[in-house]
Amino acid sequence: RLFMKILVEYGKGEASPWYTWLNSLPRIYNTGASMTYACFDCLPPYAAWLALTERQNFVNFQKASKYAPMNEEIVSNVTILKWAYNVALTRSIDWYGERYIAPMGDMFNHSTETEAEISYDENGNCMVYATTDVYAGSPLRVSYGDPTNPTPLFASYGFLDETSPATFCKVMHMKDEMEELGYTFADLLFYKDTGDISPQVYDVALYYVLKKSDPSLADGFYQTMMSGDEAAKSQYHEQYWQYTKEEMQKHVDGTLRDLDKWSTKANGYDLNTHPRVPLILAHNEFVKETFLNVKNNLDYM
Repeated sequence: RLFMKILVEYGKGEASPWYTWLNSLPRIYNTGASMTYACFDCLPPYAAWLALTERQNFVNFQKASKYAPMNEEIVSNVTILKWAYNVALTRSIDWYGERYIAPMGDMFNHSTETEAEISYDENGNCMVYATTDVYAGSPLRVSYGDPTNPTPLFASYGFLDETSPATFCKVMHMKDEMEELGYTFADLLFYKDTGDISPQVYDVALYYVLKKSDPSLADGFYQTMMSGDEAAKSQYHEQYWQYTKEEMQKHVDGTLRDLDKWSTKANGYDLNTHPRVPLILAHNEFVKETFLNVKNNLDYM
């Protein structure tokens, strides 16, 4: 609905009460919806998957807009449609399953450490509250999403939160095992500065190894996980630690090699035709630094 509302108001031009706000917004975005397949080829699978999902969502909106009773020049202009989609995506917040935009209220930047919170009342009025003492000259920031994993923000909003303490560990090949154990991407983290690994990563890696080598053992481990028997789970980890470690080292080393290949490919692009290369390179460097710290820890375990 926001997408269509923005298109309608755009079509009104200066007659729209929202003209001043709309005219103040960026015209170029670095979101996944704005990326090309050349961009996706230079990203780790998780980031590429999220960005490609955003692009597909835009394509679906683009197809649906053809049936809207609107000016043909607008609904047939891909540049305008993509701009409207990015405005609706990046300027809105989710409030109990509905997305809202409050002009001016959409100007708050994101941070892992926030000073304000946005809420809406039952009448749709937007309210912003300070969550801490704010000194003169200090920023007012809110959270756009999970502060421990910057990649979803990268795909949806088109920026890299380098203050994020961690990132998803990129085990996309273990996605089935992750879901079977009841985990999400937000649970499986590598920590950037320390190289620490969240305990859930070890659970998923062991389950993956056992499923490949001995399904009956994998089933036993699964039942242990579902029952919440921490003592039995610890026994599994102790007994098969070497296999878990080798699987993790294989993944980390392989990802580091791939990151170099992806970044080398991105560096070969012309910035005039691929303006999102600097963002892609920054994302890959963030992941590489994290993985190097994780590698150092794993190699000395």
